[in-house]
Amino acid sequence: MPIELVNSQKETADAGGLRLVEDVAEPRPFPVIESQFVNFMLLRVDKDWRRLDDDTKREYKAEFTEVFDRFRGEMLMFSYSLVGFDSKADLMFWRISNSLDVIQEMTSALFHTRFGSYLETADNYLASTKRMMFVSDSSEDRFYVNAGERMYHFLYPCVKNSQWREKTIDERDALMEENFMIGKKFPNIRIHLTHAFGFGEQDYIISFETDEPRDFLNLADELARTTASKFTMRGTPIYTCRQRSLSECLDALG
Repeated sequence: MPIELVNSQKETADAGGLRLVEDVAEPRPFPVIESQFVNFMLLRVDKDWRRLDDDTKREYKAEFTEVFDRFRGEMLMFSYSLVGFDSKADLMFWRISNSLDVIQEMTSALFHTRFGSYLETADNYLASTKRMMFVSDSSEDRFYVNAGERMYHFLYPCVKNSQWREKTIDERDALMEENFMIGKKFPNIRIHLTHAFGFGEQDYIISFETDEPRDFLNLADELARTTASKFTMRGTPIYTCRQRSLSECLDALG
């Protein structure tokens, strides 16, 4: 079934910069916009893991899986294998939650397992949506999207240059709209654009879900020629991730 393009950033934003005030008689009420935190945690396994005997590996993986599954009721979670695709990372966990604390609690619990002692963090990206967007099962609309339905996930952290920040919000939106129009030419690719500025060095975390990697390569080639791409200071690394069950991801580690 074709998957429509989703723009989690296309929201109306308040214009204007920061100003200093001496005193405020009453706090100004701000509207509460329910958003979600999006985390991409990339891990690599220590080479000593492969030297363990099979029974020990089986025991450690079972413990790790039990801890992982404990958090399924608190967030959306998807596991991906990068074995054979990348030298920097072997695993990727895509986690979507309403709480940063839950993401941190789960990460700590995983590292406290015996298998966790063989893991190192290759990269860890944190972003947010502008509104509640990812759901486990729902009809798709502008703010609710079923995530993790495609085999491949391409992860693209994006950093814009200073000229991008000098543009108004409307000007940025117009430039990004060009990218989304190109994306519509590839209906079997779902694009997720999440906001990362303030969480780290990235401005956006852009990710692509598809069942056909060749289509992503064609889309990436066209996006590289857009006007918005001229304001990209850094857009690598791009991680190629294959969605699999956690047990399959762990077994692929050897």
